[in-house]
Amino acid sequence: MSESYKKSGVDLNKGYEVVDNIKKIVSEKFGGKYKNNIGNFGCAFDLSPYDFKKPVLVSGTDGVGTKLLLAIESDNHKTIGIDLVAMCVNDILTLGAKPLYFLDYIAVDKINVEIVTDIISGIVEGCLQSDCSLLGGETAEMRDMYIKGHYDLAGFITGAVDKDSIIDFNNVKKDDQIISIKSSGIHSNGYSLVRKIFFKDNNYDFKHKFEELDCDLITELLKPTKIYADIVNELITNKFYISGMANITGGGLIENIPRVIPTGLCAEIYQKNISTPKIFDIMQSIGNINQEEMYNVFNMGVGFVIITNKENSESILNFINGYKDYEASIIGQIIEHNDKKINIIYE
Repeated sequence: MSESYKKSGVDLNKGYEVVDNIKKIVSEKFGGKYKNNIGNFGCAFDLSPYDFKKPVLVSGTDGVGTKLLLAIESDNHKTIGIDLVAMCVNDILTLGAKPLYFLDYIAVDKINVEIVTDIISGIVEGCLQSDCSLLGGETAEMRDMYIKGHYDLAGFITGAVDKDSIIDFNNVKKDDQIISIKSSGIHSNGYSLVRKIFFKDNNYDFKHKFEELDCDLITELLKPTKIYADIVNELITNKFYISGMANITGGGLIENIPRVIPTGLCAEIYQKNISTPKIFDIMQSIGNINQEEMYNVFNMGVGFVIITNKENSESILNFINGYKDYEASIIGQIIEHNDKKINIIYE
């Protein structure tokens, strides 16, 4: 161990301890089904066991945003790793890709072995929910870059889909039905506004209990982002017809649904058909935020969207509602419109 390096703020021994902990967690949780290259210089993944005829790799990268600050300030780091995986995985699902492997990057001011282990445990759980491998990653100790006790996370996912099976939003047609799969809550977007509402404009305690919620405030705010990999995989495996899919992430419904709507068409959404978790009503009331802004920042209970034709909409809806703990509803349809790609009809 370099004493000079340690005096500069970098403890190599703690870094080695983190790597050893990661290896142990991965080997215990993943078993022989998943591959990993923890500790190697590079990460290799063998596609040959998968039944892809003409494989196309689909990749995505993302972070968790200012939700991290709530994990740091409340000293609760056990689920933020799930959020990191979800933010990456849910994006590539929209092309019909099966998640294959995940890489993480953790940057800290000073390595706290317990905190990093909690983060990694969450990442492993997210990978298990996504049926993909945690292939490798990096933990960087940079005291001069970060405020004491703070850290940042980034993730990278790679999946694959057969070239002929890619979900192409250009197949979205007039009269297609828009199916919402319910979110688990706020997920991981809009937290700058969340923190402003509860902790800057109003001095709520983390343990504050709103009678509308079944838990205290910080537990609600740190609920991990729902991962939709298993239900999307089941829909594709069972050959349900899907013309488009959207992950409702930053920008809410207003920004994300139009990303999969072809020119000349518009998603007509009926707010009355959306099951909105109580936390959004609380934020709208306390923050005095209008409906359109809420739908332009938050998912409002719509975590993921499936677009399909009328002939398949009821069978897909029934399949989702009968699978594990998913909740789905038809929230709108595709109409012709040259001037806009989404029109939310508020109650």
